[in-house]
Amino acid sequence: QVQLVESGGGLVQAGGSLSLSCAASGSIFSINTMGWYRQAPGKQRELVASVMRGGSRNYADSVKGRFTISRDNAKNSVSLQMVSLKPEDTAVYYCNAGVVSRDLFRESIYWGQGTQVTVSS
Repeated sequence: QVQLVESGGGLVQAGGSLSLSCAASGSIFSINTMGWYRQAPGKQRELVASVMRGGSRNYADSVKGRFTISRDNAKNSVSLQMVSLKPEDTAVYYCNAGVVSRDLFRESIYWGQGTQVTVSS
């Protein structure tokens, strides 16, 4: 079994900064892509940013230049640094990882429980 535990998030004023962290634990052989998604009320969940094991990054156009994703392969963790936050960034943010487990040796997708980010205007 694999668990993703998120931390960070909260309430911040527009223009402010927040950081999110996510650590994977359990029967992990390796982790391929790790990423962050978000879901605002009444909207579909969308990709915010992702990073492959080798370091290649991908960002949603709406966050380019403001958000930075990073990962620590040794710690099975991923972080999202968010600056210049806007009210439209308000959402529940979910950590996501493609994990190859030690028992199955095939990739499965896991999600964190979600953490609220609220940006006030």
